[in-house]
Amino acid sequence: MTLRRTIVTLLCLALVVLVAIGVTQLPRGSSSGSDTAHLTAAQTSALLAGSPGPLAALHAQASMLLEGGGPALHARLAALKGYPVVINKWASWCVPCQEESAAFQRVSAEYGRRVAFIGIDSEDSHRADGAAFLKSFPVSYPSYYDKSGSLGLQLTDSTFRPATVFIPAYGRPYIREGEYPSAAKLRRDVERYALHA
Repeated sequence: MTLRRTIVTLLCLALVVLVAIGVTQLPRGSSSGSDTAHLTAAQTSALLAGSPGPLAALHAQASMLLEGGGPALHARLAALKGYPVVINKWASWCVPCQEESAAFQRVSAEYGRRVAFIGIDSEDSHRADGAAFLKSFPVSYPSYYDKSGSLGLQLTDSTFRPATVFIPAYGRPYIREGEYPSAAKLRRDVERYALHA
């Protein structure tokens, strides 16, 4: 009887260990399923169809890394007057930036007919690194190259990465430091700080 109890105990422990190993091997964000899955180009195009001119101009530069720094970004923001804007500061070497990319890809496409999304590649020493990042993690909007990090610091008042600035059409900007772990969390903040501020 004691041998049988020992065998059952060992089997139970082995099962617990196997379950624990399986859970740790799950991909990050898997609990939200398709919410964090990357969109296809066709899905993105369908979501963005019919965007107003200033927003369509952003979509036409999807995943491009633009030059011009502060003056170019400020000219773009002036052209977007009257639209809510979400600016995401990232860098190619930033692991949390990579991890939140699916959330930004999905939410920028879902809200792209009402909200302008823009990226800032802040403190990548080589432009090619930022361009490679955008090829690996495509989004429906362009980013501005900010080698020195001064533009990102000016907009977010922070050296933290990632950082996101929500600028409502009328009202005060809201700055959030840190990664968006899910599209659901990013959606809530777009609604709260960009659309209903």
